Amino acid sequence: MINFFKKKKQKENNMDSYPFNEKDNIPAHVAIIMDGNGRWAQKKFLPRIAGHKEGMNTVKKITKRSSQIGVKVLTLYAFSTENWNRPQDEIEGLMLLMIQAIENETPTLMKNNVRFETIGDIAQIIANQAARC
Repeated sequence: MINFFKKKKQKENNMDSYPFNEKDNIPAHVAIIMDGNGRWAQKKFLPRIAGHKEGMNTVKKITKRSSQIGVKVLTLYAFSTENWNRPQDEIEGLMLLMIQAIENETPTLMKNNVRFETIGDIAQIIANQAARC
C-alpha cells in the first residue's frame, strides 16, 4: 500500500524552549495523570518498558520546568490500583524505574528544595519490593 499523504514529522519538544512570560498566571498546583507511555512505545515497536523510561525522562523535564516557572506543587498520578493487573514483569520494571529515579534524583531534588511525597496506599508496593529481597 502506498501512502500519498505523508505525515509531517513532529519535532522533539524541548521543555526549556517554551516561552515564559512572568505576567502569566502560573497555577500554584499542577497535576498530571501519566498515561500512554506503554502505548507510545508499542507504536514505535519498542517494549512497553521503553515507554515508561521515556515517561520518567519527561517527568524530569516537567519537574525542572515547573520549578523554573514557579509552580509550587506538582502532583504526578503515576501508578493506580488498576496497574496491578498488568503483567508481573511490567510491574517489576515500573517499580524498578521508580526506585532508580528516586535514588538518582534525590540529591538534585534536595538541592532544589523539592519535597517528594507519596499519596495513597503504598503498602502493596513495599510488600512487593520486600518479597524481591
